[in-house]
Amino acid sequence: MEEEHVHYEVSGPAARLVIDRPKARNALSARAIEKLLEGIARAEADPAVRVIVLTGSGGTIFCAGGDLTSMAGGDGFLAGHERRRAYGLLMRRIQDATLPTIARVNGHALAGGLGLVLACDVAIAASSAELGLPEIDVGLFPMQVIALLQRHVGRKRALELVMAGDRLSAQQALEWGLLNRVVPPAELDGAVAAMVEKLAGKSRAVLELGRRAFYTAEDLPLGPAVEHLATQLSLNVLLEDAGEGVSAFLDKRRPRWKDK
Repeated sequence: MEEEHVHYEVSGPAARLVIDRPKARNALSARAIEKLLEGIARAEADPAVRVIVLTGSGGTIFCAGGDLTSMAGGDGFLAGHERRRAYGLLMRRIQDATLPTIARVNGHALAGGLGLVLACDVAIAASSAELGLPEIDVGLFPMQVIALLQRHVGRKRALELVMAGDRLSAQQALEWGLLNRVVPPAELDGAVAAMVEKLAGKSRAVLELGRRAFYTAEDLPLGPAVEHLATQLSLNVLLEDAGEGVSAFLDKRRPRWKDK
């Protein structure tokens, strides 16, 4: 039977993308990356889904990074380059998703696995998880993950992480700004469910517009960022859900979102 690589599950308002390669420590094969991209598109197309949750199977490994065997291949340099490049496209696709994303870090998130955590909007980890970029120890450098790491931590900490290759405990990763929350393993599902419920109760249209504005402004100088965000605010106030939200606030009732 062909290995599934990634399972797609819907539970309530959440679509769960589960990396399921336990024998390979949930490493990202070319097929797994392809399935994750398909899963994001599938979730976006389902009006009942309001949040995407990314996680790994089992209780010890979220994702150990790229599958070096499957990424190498034997069909030429350019084909190998495109397989490696696909991982960077996946990180960008997670941030470009029209739905909010949560990393359910059930275990160790290493190398490219840490990149997936950084790409998600919110990351909730079990206290037993470790996070790190150990590529240096096999003669590689976490080239693509650097792009997101630089946006999460300062230069000194980023360089220490990529050059020393050390692992951080979940608590250290929380202190460094790589995670939003750390909970005991038995409480992980409850913490993720609570966040899903919170995000699912917001306007899907406002979240989509706001997330896009957030990530765009992140790469702009201050002046252009403020100007861009002013235009996005003008778009925001034109949404039906903006009018509904203000009316609900004045009427002291819960808003009834139309997601448009």
